Amino acid sequence: MLIRIVRMTFQEDKIEDFLVIFNLSKGKIREFEGCQHLELLRDKNAHNVMLTYSYWLSEHHLNTYRNSALFKITWAATKVLFSDKPVAFSSERVEVV
Repeated sequence: MLIRIVRMTFQEDKIEDFLVIFNLSKGKIREFEGCQHLELLRDKNAHNVMLTYSYWLSEHHLNTYRNSALFKITWAATKVLFSDKPVAFSSERVEVV
């Protein structure tokens, strides 16, 4: 299992635009082969910072999604809303307590 976290900082006046994009695409992303979980988080102290937190069966599944038309369209619409460069990283679970 691969855990993918993407931290995005948005222009203050573009937050609602992003939420529309996310709400239109979240079902399709969740249905994408290999996606086990997707949620959207907001930084408690910075209203314009959002994170996506997703589980993928494998890096191959994530890369297949990242090469898909769905990702390309969604990312193109999202990245123009940023006020800072996004930070993304992939992790694997070491231990569950």
